[in-house]
Amino acid sequence: MMNHDITHYVKNRHTTKAYDPNKKISAEDIEKVKELLRYSASSTNAQPWHFILASTDEGKKRITKGTEEKYPFNTPSILNASHVVVFCSKLEMDDAHLLKVLEQEEKDNRYTADPSFKGQMDGARKMFVNLHKHDYKDVQHWMDKQVYLNIGAFLLGVSTLGIDATPMEGIDVKAIDEEFGLREQGYTSLVVVPIGYSDAKNDYNAELPKSRLPYSEILTEV
Repeated sequence: MMNHDITHYVKNRHTTKAYDPNKKISAEDIEKVKELLRYSASSTNAQPWHFILASTDEGKKRITKGTEEKYPFNTPSILNASHVVVFCSKLEMDDAHLLKVLEQEEKDNRYTADPSFKGQMDGARKMFVNLHKHDYKDVQHWMDKQVYLNIGAFLLGVSTLGIDATPMEGIDVKAIDEEFGLREQGYTSLVVVPIGYSDAKNDYNAELPKSRLPYSEILTEV
């Protein structure tokens, strides 16, 4: 039975260090995993991301192109996990993407009640994009941050499904980009997240207590 106290999952999820290759995520739960990816929040609903979801041995092997040379310690988790997600960020926030988002919002009836809101939303989104492009000059970093918002929600979300996860920045992004032709498609890989079920005998991290700084260090209440 699902625990409805969200803090239960915050306190009990962990970065899994070993996966049981014989345990697979059900098709029903994979559909929920995909919904977690799709429905994540992003600044101005810009959604500057793409995902690769590997379920086959061949697909997972291709992802290890990003670990086999520089990060071999991450390879077993990728190969043994049930599925692996590659989180990718756009390389450019172009007008074609902004129009695609706007048209999807219209299809989803976000502007039915007040059609004028469509133009307002379009203008506001372009204002923020241009702010990061021309004033802050950090538009790539801004887009990457939106992908990290997705990753955070994803890690918590899969934990509520009883699914273990391992966020990995220890990847050769250039190797993964080349393997999947990502840059030619306008994206670059950022983080790889194997998901599945812990190998209890070898997942040493599962038994370690949580360690976080106390509220006196991280929280100011006013």
